[in-house]
Amino acid sequence: MISQLQHIAIGRRALAVAAAGLILAALLPASGNSTGFQTVTVTIRHSRFLPAQFTVRRGATVRFVFTNTDPIDHEFILGEDAVQRRHESGTEPKHGAIPGEVSIPAGKTAETTYTFNGAGRLLIGCHAPGHYAYGMRGWVRILD
Repeated sequence: MISQLQHIAIGRRALAVAAAGLILAALLPASGNSTGFQTVTVTIRHSRFLPAQFTVRRGATVRFVFTNTDPIDHEFILGEDAVQRRHESGTEPKHGAIPGEVSIPAGKTAETTYTFNGAGRLLIGCHAPGHYAYGMRGWVRILD
């Protein structure tokens, strides 16, 4: 007979497996997507992207929707290492006109759309003063 604690542990494991499956399904575009893109929601909390790692398929167009729960402004910059270095030393105070780059004011929601044309990996980061060095970064893995 299964004890109540064992039953709870089994239930928690099942929920964790189901949640992991839902996250993966949300990040990998469905074939025949009638909207032409998928939406990924990202929460910014304590100067962190949640989630901070994504997996997409090459050719996917992703609409990133950010909710900044922090009392300070942030940004989302998607690109190779050279793009991150340029923004880390740059002086652009606001973003939004370039796909994969957006400013997210404190307590607000913002979005950007990006089409992943190549396979490999791209970096993400916030380059508000000190944020990238603090660890406000992540990556996107692009599958063939």
